[in-house]
Amino acid sequence: MLRRRQNMSDQINRQLFQFIEKSPCSYHAVEQIKRELTENGFTELREQEAWKIEKGGKYFTSRNGSSLAAFCIPEKKLKGFHITASHTDSPAFKIKENMELQAEKHYTKLNTEKYGGMLMDSWLDRPLSVAGKIIVRDGEKLTEKLIHIEKDLLMIPRLAIHMKRGAEDDALNPQIHMLPVLGDQTAEKTFMRTTASEAGVNENDILGTDLYLYNRMPGTVWGANGEFMSAPRLDDLQCVFASLQAFVNSEGREYMNVFCAFDNEEVGSGTKQGAGSTFLEDVLWRVNEALGRTGEQYRMTVAESFMISADNAHAVHPNQPGKADLTNRPYMNEGIVIKYSANQKYTTDAYSGAMMKHICEKAGVPYQTFHNRSDLPGGSTLGNILTGSVSLKAVDIGLAQLAMHSAYETAGARDTEYMIRALQEFYCG
Repeated sequence: MLRRRQNMSDQINRQLFQFIEKSPCSYHAVEQIKRELTENGFTELREQEAWKIEKGGKYFTSRNGSSLAAFCIPEKKLKGFHITASHTDSPAFKIKENMELQAEKHYTKLNTEKYGGMLMDSWLDRPLSVAGKIIVRDGEKLTEKLIHIEKDLLMIPRLAIHMKRGAEDDALNPQIHMLPVLGDQTAEKTFMRTTASEAGVNENDILGTDLYLYNRMPGTVWGANGEFMSAPRLDDLQCVFASLQAFVNSEGREYMNVFCAFDNEEVGSGTKQGAGSTFLEDVLWRVNEALGRTGEQYRMTVAESFMISADNAHAVHPNQPGKADLTNRPYMNEGIVIKYSANQKYTTDAYSGAMMKHICEKAGVPYQTFHNRSDLPGGSTLGNILTGSVSLKAVDIGLAQLAMHSAYETAGARDTEYMIRALQEFYCG
């Protein structure tokens, strides 16, 4: 049994690494999700068109190309919604307009700015490249094209220790110290040319860009017994991947299963495609209307619903264990982390926390609890934002990880499987 479980975790981790490598930014993550949903018999619905929905049907829709919602209509009378929510974005550097800079007549750099809160020093001395989307003039129309430059293109070099005078040289300024080097002086005016070539368009037809740096390092399993894994963007693509696998391999009976992946969580979710938008509410209302149900029926359905917001959690750090709470101390490879906050930074309450524990017990999956230290503010996530527009019972969970918001994060090699099993139990309930 243990050997089979180990083999299953190994297979899942390989698939997770492939998903992460093909998802250098939120746009590509949604493209990967669309591809998997289509392969599993889901039909795409466009927000700009009327929706025709049938009982037993499987559908998905996206917004901005960076957020997505998928759902399965039950054959029986709709009792409620079973929803998972995770996010497609991760902290990164966004490339500005008019991006090229010359330095010392010997270097070509790109002008960038921070997206989200990151551990900036983790981006130093790593092979980087560029991904995102561009807007292209196509006759009288504007067309979107995804960009993924799959080669080691850039580097942000660290200052040598011999050149540092003291603590002031260790403080990183994103406008001064974190600009990536594209090449020597001969690389001048090549970036947009490279981007256009990647997209197969004329450079002069590119009218807009949403381009980000990404870490090129592949994921790896490591440790004396292969117990840990590291990769870029584990927060939150690990939860996106696990939620998606559970969703496509589950079948609800009386509940409509819903899978959501939102963009812009790392910058507060307050965009048209973020959790603070109307996206989830719009999807649920449109399904309700397409099924010929009344507003009263919709509200009754929401009252019977449950949502799991899945976004990774902090593991106890091996070198700084004092940063964790005194009695709630999550560890990697010990299962689902249920997150609590008295100030409702996390949406978990007594009922929803108990429900999540019950789901884990039915799935045979271990669980643990997380609170911030009382003297540290901590972060927030999707749950409390989403319940502001769709008022339903909800819990915030995640998987324990180290180095959150680093360019290269670490998690437990067994935990992705735990989350898939727990969420399958939820979706099949």
